[in-house]
Amino acid sequence: MADRTSRTRRLLPVTATAFAALAGAALAACGPTGTDAKAATHSPGPSAPATTPGADGGGDGSGVPQHPRTTAEGRTTPPPWAAPTDATARVRAAGLPMLGAEGQVMHIHTHLDVLADGKPVTVPAFIGIDEQEQRISPLHTHDTSGVIHIESPVKSTFTLGQFMTEWDVALSADHIGGLKAGGGKELRAYVNGKQVKGDPAAIVLNAHDEIALVYGPGGATMKVPNDYKWPAGL
Repeated sequence: MADRTSRTRRLLPVTATAFAALAGAALAACGPTGTDAKAATHSPGPSAPATTPGADGGGDGSGVPQHPRTTAEGRTTPPPWAAPTDATARVRAAGLPMLGAEGQVMHIHTHLDVLADGKPVTVPAFIGIDEQEQRISPLHTHDTSGVIHIESPVKSTFTLGQFMTEWDVALSADHIGGLKAGGGKELRAYVNGKQVKGDPAAIVLNAHDEIALVYGPGGATMKVPNDYKWPAGL
């Protein structure tokens, strides 16, 4: 990981300042800018209207869609799920653009936990980052903390479906990847400790939300994360 992080630091030397936060050591640079974290509208749960991915293409020229996809497509295999080898293809599948540097107009963070039968599933680093092409999605991860970075050149709405599509992991109301509801198992979604019904892919990513996707025996008592200890600057 150290070698990969080092390579990431070298991406886009012309725009090194804007791109510095790609490296784990530079996460302090990811503090709120543009849209303040506390100023973001909080609307937990599936609230984004259903859309075709990338249908509007971003009318402002940014490539960021005005109406995000509210479904997720990807692998239907059991975990673990590594970061995709073709990040650009997955970002395009999510209907999002690849940028030359992180956007500065909207800058917020959401945290994602995935639990399968009581065990945490790692959210990989570098989702939405194409090191070879030196491009980055406005929706991405820098490390394995589960923190999702939304750094966009325009204000917009981003969803869990977009992120899961970038991750290349299928998600709907009854399955995540190859983990399917049935036979006594179920998939539940939570935002800040409160269960959300419907397709979790439609959950809107808001500033400092704690999203948990929990797969396991139905009716089982399980401790669900309801908050995340945010580092200074995030």
